[in-house]
Amino acid sequence: MERSTRYLMLLHLPDGAHRAEHFHQVLARTIHALPAQLKRSLTWDQGIEMAGHGSFTTATDMPVYFCDPASPASS
Repeated sequence: MERSTRYLMLLHLPDGAHRAEHFHQVLARTIHALPAQLKRSLTWDQGIEMAGHGSFTTATDMPVYFCDPASPASS
């Protein structure tokens, strides 16, 4: 979810496609469809889905940042 506009994207992962590389492919396709002002960066939690975040950044030209688990986002 984008914080200022509350824009939300939901992704469908096909059956059996729940590994990090499958997730990157689906997310990259979705990211490419976004308007430029919504694809400046991606902030992620500490989940294993972004284990290969470097290849995702290369494919989408979008840097990935990770949340600090000790610092919850303010509302």
